[in-house]
Amino acid sequence: MKFLAFITPAIALIWSFSSADLQIYRHNYSKVVTDKILCAKLISDLEKEKNNSAVYLGYLGAYQTIWANHVFSPLEKLNTFKKGKKNIEQAIRQQPKNAELRFIRFSVQKNAPAFLGYRSNLKEDEEFIRKNRDAIGSEIISKHIDALIKD
Repeated sequence: MKFLAFITPAIALIWSFSSADLQIYRHNYSKVVTDKILCAKLISDLEKEKNNSAVYLGYLGAYQTIWANHVFSPLEKLNTFKKGKKNIEQAIRQQPKNAELRFIRFSVQKNAPAFLGYRSNLKEDEEFIRKNRDAIGSEIISKHIDALIKD
């Protein structure tokens, strides 16, 4: 019994760090568009992340697509965007009913240049987000959604 008394708080502590980390990625989502250093740091942190959840993969993909704005070479822009797109799509395949992941894809597609051809889920994702908005427990993401989708 003493072991369980010790392990339960330890699990809660680990869980709180993971949630806190996720809050950092959520909070900085709109900031990385203009902050190259922050974007690079968060990509690096996400690549090292031991949490294999779809949401972390989705944020990695989103930050990678945003990183394309910060690099100079057109080839590097395209490659990093494709890498990010692949990660976002993989995350959504893992959790297709996750409203936060749909928000991530929607925000990337809405802001991606049309010539990249990554806009095919805009209507579908917007409808999904509107219908499942209550499933998003993060106040930060709710604010991001408000800014992105004008009701």
